[in-house]
Amino acid sequence: MLLLTGGGTGLVNLALDDVVRDGPGRPVYAATMAALVLMAVPLLVRRRIGRWQTFALVLLGDLVYVVVALCIDDPVRYATPLMLLFPALVAAWFLRPWMLAVNMVATPLAVLVAMWSSYPDPVALAVQVGVSAGMLDLVSFAVSVLRRRERRLLAAAEALVLRDPLTGLSNRRHLVEQAPRTWRQARRGGLRVAAMVIDLDHFKQVNDVHGHAVGDAVLQSVARALADTVRPSDVLARLGGEELVVLGIVGDPGEAGRLAERLRLAVAGARTEDGPAVTASIGIALTRPVDGEDAAAALWWLVDRADAAMYTAEQGGRDRVAGFSPPRPRPTPDGERLGPPTVPGPALPGHAPSDAG
Repeated sequence: MLLLTGGGTGLVNLALDDVVRDGPGRPVYAATMAALVLMAVPLLVRRRIGRWQTFALVLLGDLVYVVVALCIDDPVRYATPLMLLFPALVAAWFLRPWMLAVNMVATPLAVLVAMWSSYPDPVALAVQVGVSAGMLDLVSFAVSVLRRRERRLLAAAEALVLRDPLTGLSNRRHLVEQAPRTWRQARRGGLRVAAMVIDLDHFKQVNDVHGHAVGDAVLQSVARALADTVRPSDVLARLGGEELVVLGIVGDPGEAGRLAERLRLAVAGARTEDGPAVTASIGIALTRPVDGEDAAAALWWLVDRADAAMYTAEQGGRDRVAGFSPPRPRPTPDGERLGPPTVPGPALPGHAPSDAG
């Protein structure tokens, strides 16, 4: 819209007296304004623009300002350096630091060329260029600093929203946000999604006997050990308290069982300076995603099954892995309930395979 407005306004100047100089500068001016209007068309059609295209348009804005200043009768009146304010702000907000630096160098050059004929006195010309270009570059630099600070604040806010503040792991919200991606990847590969609910055994006693500060340190140690054990594609999240969940894609139930066993050993091997060693009971549930299902609803259905399996592991003596909960209705997008998919369960320590996998 700015290209259309600028080009259209510039074309109107051709019809006004004593604005555009007669001679060879007039067709150059007309061609430049028409080019601005034409360049706006693909931007309106695509409705998006990349960083390099933005960089090119910023430098083009500097060039257009020079062309306008050289083609009109009174540049001081009709082509003030304030015309470069928009390219300067765009560069500061959207471009990388080195691109901004290039524009900050181009700005005084553009002002110098544009104002050359209007200030015969070199001192007056230097003052005009220094004041105008200096203010533009100062504003551009200040906006760039504010933009970088804003990005850091947004990143920190995002971390607070998507990360558990105690352990640094993903939280429930991030787990839900990752569910659609996990379900899509599993469907494309014809694989299964596995949820593993991890509960630290007798963790309440750790807090009661050693205090909550030691309990927090134990949780952090366990979180680090699990983060070092899970695969890069897995999502490790803290649901609350001492309960954590791992969401990942597996080829078969045996792969899920092996990963869960590694997680159990990682918890048992986690150590702190003052806190006691802890163990974990882990429940596994698997599903094969189907087209059209709500990934978030399917996620919590799967986590519920893994949570029930985790209770089975606790009832079996704790510090073990158990697979698959009793069958539960499966949610669908229209609210209809389906029975559980028939995926055979793995042979896991302390728990027999289930036919309801």
